[in-house]
Amino acid sequence: MLRSSLRLLQPFARTTRVHGLHTSAAARSAAEPLSPPSDAELLDRLLSGSMSQHRLEAELGGDAERAVRVRRLYVEAVSAQDGVGDPAAVLSLPVEEVDGPEFYSSVLGTNCENVVGFVPLPVGVIRPLLLDGRRLTVPLATTEGALIASTNRGARAIAAGEGVRTELLGDGMTRAPAAALKRWFEAPDRLPELQRTFSATSRFGQLLGVKVALAGRHAFVRFRCATGDAMGMNMVGKGVNTVLAEALETPALEGAELIGLSGNYCTDKKPAAVNWIEGRGKHVAAEAVIPAKAVREVLKAEPLRIARLNVAKNLLGSALAGSIGGFNAHASNLVTAVFLACGQDPAQNVESSQCITTIEAVPTPDGDHDLRIACTMPSVECGTVGGGTALPAQAACLRMLGVAGAADPPGENAAQLARVICATVLCGELSLMSALSSNHLISAHLALNRRPAAPAAD
Repeated sequence: MLRSSLRLLQPFARTTRVHGLHTSAAARSAAEPLSPPSDAELLDRLLSGSMSQHRLEAELGGDAERAVRVRRLYVEAVSAQDGVGDPAAVLSLPVEEVDGPEFYSSVLGTNCENVVGFVPLPVGVIRPLLLDGRRLTVPLATTEGALIASTNRGARAIAAGEGVRTELLGDGMTRAPAAALKRWFEAPDRLPELQRTFSATSRFGQLLGVKVALAGRHAFVRFRCATGDAMGMNMVGKGVNTVLAEALETPALEGAELIGLSGNYCTDKKPAAVNWIEGRGKHVAAEAVIPAKAVREVLKAEPLRIARLNVAKNLLGSALAGSIGGFNAHASNLVTAVFLACGQDPAQNVESSQCITTIEAVPTPDGDHDLRIACTMPSVECGTVGGGTALPAQAACLRMLGVAGAADPPGENAAQLARVICATVLCGELSLMSALSSNHLISAHLALNRRPAAPAAD
């Protein structure tokens, strides 16, 4: 597979050039001619660890296009070594242009109306993310310079220890219609009846529970449902609509009126304490311990300072601001980047980014301190079927992670994607908090988030 991929690069060899060499013919003949390394040589250096992938553009004299293509070969090769996902999936990501007929046909009737084109977003990768004993390459779509470099640094530091451990603490999508009823829905023997009605509307949807909140004469019924590998809003909406239609025909609920299928007690695409407290979608937690040596050598920081800053910034500062689920440094950055790359609904970043980051310095026998970091996210809303997950580029990113499509048993792929999201957030939190504690943030952004100045004209 690797050999065949190398052949893909040959048509683009004509674009490779060495910049800044203006020498006479005599000088060129007297000196050894400079030529860029071949693709195979670059790949060998990447795989051996003698060169990091972010150095490719510099090694190729600024030939960004060729750097992208060599990096794709590298990702394919290391993914094959890791044994996770489809190693060739990265080659399915568009690198120059999309297949217009295929792309626009895939959008029709599913993702967008009144289509006039598309907006290209760059996709980068972090690796290795050592997650629950497996090494992953995580695709991120972003326009924020320094984000991927910073998150990759966090992943490298975590890989120096035992990696990230994750737990899925809960799984249930919600929908909350506004209707005038309560006691009927919360009767002890009512749930099995409602579950039968709901299950008849879907092969994968299951009603897990019902909770009703009151505001005067209005009742807000919050249905919590399992949705397999789909994010599940449409699935839940269909099932809830059927349950309500049958319920409102019963004599006990005579006079009750359905005001709206969504009563904002769900809560979808808005910050809300109910999601923070009770969860929505996937409730997931991730934890890692970073050895003191890696904190200093990779993160260029001190464990005690990072832990102290976390209390002051992520806990006290967020409390002072009255934050709801915002007890973190920048979880939204990474949630959004994974969502865009993997075909999720970007608007659900609002509740999916609710996260609390805890960091503590752990004493070691030699008198030093390791660093323990954990991220808990109660409402990660994601899926691997439906919505944007079927678009060609987004499907390729899901295949890179080994979570494309439906799983057997249902729900495993979506659950794994939630774990990846939480672990990626943890990497980003670790790196940013380290930079802030050492006052390196601005220098890093100035180096990585600014376009180089154009050379002066002769």
